[in-house]
Amino acid sequence: MSVITTTLNSGLRNGLEKAVLRARAASESAARNALGVLGVDQKNLPSGLSEENRTLRIALRAKARQLGGSPDTSEGFDALVADCAYEQWHRMLFARFLAENDLLIHPEGVPVTLEECDELAPSFGEPDAWMLAARFASQMLPGIFRLDDPCLRIRLAPEGRQALERILAELDRSIFLAEDALGWVYQFWQSEKNDEVNNSERKIAGADLAAVTQRFTDPYMVRFLLENTLGAWWASRHPHSPLVSKFEYLVRDEAEGLAAERFESWPDDPDELTLIDPACGSGHFLVDAFHLLRLMRMERDGLDAATAGDAVLQKNLYGLELDQRCVQISAFALALAAWRSGGYRELPLPKLACVGLPARGNLDRWKASVEKQHSVELTQAVEKLHALFADADSLGSLLNPAKDAGVGDADDLPKLISALRGMLAGGGDPVAAVFGSAVAGAATAAELLARRYTLVTTNVPYLAVRKQDEVIRRYCERRFPEGRMDLATSFLMRL
Repeated sequence: MSVITTTLNSGLRNGLEKAVLRARAASESAARNALGVLGVDQKNLPSGLSEENRTLRIALRAKARQLGGSPDTSEGFDALVADCAYEQWHRMLFARFLAENDLLIHPEGVPVTLEECDELAPSFGEPDAWMLAARFASQMLPGIFRLDDPCLRIRLAPEGRQALERILAELDRSIFLAEDALGWVYQFWQSEKNDEVNNSERKIAGADLAAVTQRFTDPYMVRFLLENTLGAWWASRHPHSPLVSKFEYLVRDEAEGLAAERFESWPDDPDELTLIDPACGSGHFLVDAFHLLRLMRMERDGLDAATAGDAVLQKNLYGLELDQRCVQISAFALALAAWRSGGYRELPLPKLACVGLPARGNLDRWKASVEKQHSVELTQAVEKLHALFADADSLGSLLNPAKDAGVGDADDLPKLISALRGMLAGGGDPVAAVFGSAVAGAATAAELLARRYTLVTTNVPYLAVRKQDEVIRRYCERRFPEGRMDLATSFLMRL
């Protein structure tokens, strides 16, 4: 395994920022051109498209509608361009993260380098090493890169693809070995959007919200908070544990030398402890909690790193995020942490969900995803999900399924999700596949929103009432009147 550095120094961070800004511009230009060739922004079907590309065009236009706009309008088309650009660049970026950590795996189960991918590319029908590496990364991470996502199925023109490859190849290898690199990647991707929104002085909601409220949390802050919650809980149950002496930030009782907090209401068994970050960003809290809980399980149960890590992913960690791109980065960060600590293996799917995808697609399309079941109960549940998530891109983790839409409690929702997942494959219909995926995602987010957890840990979003769009302001006035002056206070009251 490669040696992992703690954080990026200022020089590496500056280099990464410049590369990410260039990559966003290049990727959006390439994606716009590729979508234009397919005529995605045109009402009439262009002549000369193959049957495969016709089907892809239909799926992409459905994706634009699912994102909240018509593909024929500049707003809807721009949202689709941004989504495609992000997916195309980050699949390549994640592939290099894997390669530099000796974790890029051939379908036969052996690690491969980028140089070996270059030799293998022709036999897989790929144009070069980067495209093959991205393909391997997608296959390794099906829960992160959905292989049926139409944004990943478009082919960028050679000049666009090569521009991204040059940017990626120029990045210093040390970047891919740093623990905080993924967090900075997202922050830099959003930086121009952040500046544009702040300079506009418009009221903030929807697509603007993530860019303005999401901030990188420094490692020492994360560790202080986790060591005085998870760490203090562990110290109260296992005061002589070797782990306790390694908690640098743990506040101790001066008289007894033990953790100052006892956490008497918490469970004794790690299997029963649940932690959620409802604004998980790039997964900083979740990754550090993963390592703490993994070490605790290894010590208590005598497990190896891989078995202990898998148990943490299965039973302990949950996350919600407003921005689907953050969910993707968080899931990858957890996968990378699990593989770095315990070696490559097939992982339990992290319990993460995007809570910010607005249900602005036509309700009939959502209902059509379950109509073959002829179930009144499922149809009503889908209608409630659609109503709950109508303004999800503004409200996110403030939403409460039982109080806001009567969707059901945490015991009912898993049954709904199980039923939905069994029927939302799309059956060859590209539109049904896109909207079916949205319904399933909403159901998962609702399930996580409805649960109760042992510990909620997060960096809350700050937004004063004077800057809030009417959707956020009215919701907070109605549901959290005492906290309405700042989104952060309303968020704390929801938690």
